[in-house]
Amino acid sequence: MKKLLLIKYGELTTKKDNRNLFINMLCTNISKILKDYDFKIIKTRVRMFIEIDENKMDEIILKLQKIFGIHSIVICDKVNNNIDEIGEKIVSILKNKDFKTFKIETNRSNKNFYLTSPEVNRELGGYVLKRMEKTVDVHHPDIFVNIEIRDDFTYIYLNEYKGAGGYPVGVQGKGLLMLSGGIDSPVAGFLAMKRGINVSGLYFESPPHTSNEAKEKVINLGKILNEYSGLFKLHIVPFTDLQEAIYRNVPDNYIITIMRRMMYRIAEKYAKKNAFKAIINGESVGQVASQTLSSMICINDVTSYPIIRPVCCMDKLEIIDIAKKIGTYETSILPYEDCCTVFVPKHPVINPELSKCLEYEKRFDYETLVDECVNNIQVINISKKEYNDIL
Repeated sequence: MKKLLLIKYGELTTKKDNRNLFINMLCTNISKILKDYDFKIIKTRVRMFIEIDENKMDEIILKLQKIFGIHSIVICDKVNNNIDEIGEKIVSILKNKDFKTFKIETNRSNKNFYLTSPEVNRELGGYVLKRMEKTVDVHHPDIFVNIEIRDDFTYIYLNEYKGAGGYPVGVQGKGLLMLSGGIDSPVAGFLAMKRGINVSGLYFESPPHTSNEAKEKVINLGKILNEYSGLFKLHIVPFTDLQEAIYRNVPDNYIITIMRRMMYRIAEKYAKKNAFKAIINGESVGQVASQTLSSMICINDVTSYPIIRPVCCMDKLEIIDIAKKIGTYETSILPYEDCCTVFVPKHPVINPELSKCLEYEKRFDYETLVDECVNNIQVINISKKEYNDIL
């Protein structure tokens, strides 16, 4: 048996002339997430309707709650714009519910309907009172009965499931997330997706210093992020030669600063080469030595590309709360080191000097090593499950 879901749009309702672009992208994203189900989508400028199999309703709603651009989801019944049919349907819906008090709330977007919203509320409230031993309570009812009278049909629903909000992933183009195995960067990727960015991950691996388990951990984080977009790709940078060159030629306390400068160079070259519009990372001001404002000045000096730092002004507990909410936390805390932690010195510089960075970088041919990294990046399409062969 088929059921009807009514989708209320999120922030995209603030758009005017380009609203259809946002709605079409949302429709595309829903279709990708629900590709394994039997469904039908009907879209308008104000609402979207999805016909689904009743037996799959709970799992489909859980998937829809992860799709950005949706304000809320309701399970609704559709009837003709006839007050008696609406009343009969309400009674049939309520007869199996356990409640004492109720309230009718009407949204009449069809201004040609002969009753106003308050008149519909009174008419339908009276209809229910005549047929059921219940009481109207306009302040604290046990059940809200929501009525939407639209041009084509009337839609009736009781409960509303909160959506993810934001913009549909993809409306802002592509962004390249510097994805480590830690807690912060997956959260940054999630928040960037919420602003409509089609996020792909850039992971720096350094075997044998980093393990295959560390790579698997990042792939699993990519799988979780893919649940929110259905578009996630992971780009794996072979970083060993460059990282070892840094370790040989740079003083211990500047290793992290120079390494981050190299990562930004690689990210910018690769982003320009593949039409990414921004670089995204999980930097939070002051959290570690490379994330002080002084360090950011030094590190950011190598690129003029847009850098988005969604968690930069959050404290660690706030970031952890989001990580737990989106399902990345338990994977992020697995004890496998990535290349950002494997060579961490005891006393990294917190106020690096740009002149010293330039001096140390002259000690080795980093440009050739950067190009080798960019030219040998491996791409895994997480959304198409193209990762089994490398694990």
